[in-house]
Amino acid sequence: MKIFKDKVAKLSFVALLITMTAAMFYTPTASAHGEKSQAAFMRMRTIHWFDLNWSKEEVPVNDTMTISGKFFVFTGWPETVDKPEISFLNIGIPGPVFIRAGSWIGGQLVPRSVSLELGETYEFKVLLKARRPGDWHVHTMLNVKGGGPIIGPGKWVTVTGSMSSFVNPITTLTGETVDLENYNLSNTYFWHALWYGFGILWVAYWARKPMFVPRLIAVDAGKADSLITGADRKVALGFAVGAIAIVAASMGSTNDKFPITTPLQAGLLRGIKSIEMPVPTVAVKIEDATYRVPGRAMQMTMTITNNGDSAVRLGEFNTAGVRFMDANVAQDESGYPDDLLAEEGLTVSDNSPLAPGQKRTVQVTASDAAWEVYRLADLIYDPDSRFAGLLFFWDAAGNRQLVTIDAPLIPTFI
Repeated sequence: MKIFKDKVAKLSFVALLITMTAAMFYTPTASAHGEKSQAAFMRMRTIHWFDLNWSKEEVPVNDTMTISGKFFVFTGWPETVDKPEISFLNIGIPGPVFIRAGSWIGGQLVPRSVSLELGETYEFKVLLKARRPGDWHVHTMLNVKGGGPIIGPGKWVTVTGSMSSFVNPITTLTGETVDLENYNLSNTYFWHALWYGFGILWVAYWARKPMFVPRLIAVDAGKADSLITGADRKVALGFAVGAIAIVAASMGSTNDKFPITTPLQAGLLRGIKSIEMPVPTVAVKIEDATYRVPGRAMQMTMTITNNGDSAVRLGEFNTAGVRFMDANVAQDESGYPDDLLAEEGLTVSDNSPLAPGQKRTVQVTASDAAWEVYRLADLIYDPDSRFAGLLFFWDAAGNRQLVTIDAPLIPTFI
């Protein structure tokens, strides 16, 4: 009976080991991201992306594309999210389907973290090189220390060609040209195999002894010390000495082969140049704002005052990357993602030109299925139920000005 139990325990252990090893090699394909699961207040009250442009919708392997535009660091940044004092401009993609060849904020190369200021607007550009064929959802994204990734709008981009033809050549500081795609790949395989085999030997040594039930019985009987023999201690010491020797020898060999190295750069870039945005001549006061659940529409009562020299009209409300537009005032020509663009989603009770010096109280409705599809309506269940966004006004000459808004949002169910 004891022999049978030992065999069952060993077979169970081997089966578990094989299952866990197989799971390591199972990598299902991911095509899009979980931006819809990110809290609505995070997307509305942190980073506002606008004037975005994806330079291409179809890119061959080894070709490049750029994502450019502007982002506004919202003044009313939520208290529950760490400020963007240490941030990193990134791109949200499902794995290494592109490589980031370069990124810039305010015209300055930003290969590492930057410090951003609340209330400032920044211009950015990211250069991407296509690597893996497929249809991929490519997002703007800003990683904030303590706040996590803040995901912006995403657009489907098709990569064509064959991944086997992808190359990523660089020239080192010593003048040597290498292809990072397969540089020293055989060495990587060798070390993975070596340490994997090292671990298998360690597990196999202990697996040859009675497992689980017999050991539990010994421990319960107060004979735990008898489970580890003198030979076991010597074997364990041999494994420890062997691991240290391998690491020391390989480190010495690497230092001899590569005497010139530079550490990874982890400093913080400060003083990033922001855009000098024109001071808006339009003042907006939100009197009240409600979200009508059955109609998937947000209704705002706002008082607009024109302090400028030309008449203006409200043309767009942008929040969490979703653009609600009045097609009679503004048209999108940038190829913005269709699922984030409500070209006729903005209605104003009186959107006739507001003359200079004039004040008007209007009812503004932003309605579209995107409120539910992108789970922005979840904001009404938040303890701090506030919304925020950007309003864009146009004059007759096509000049545009930006006004930020921030106010409580009350749900209605009728």
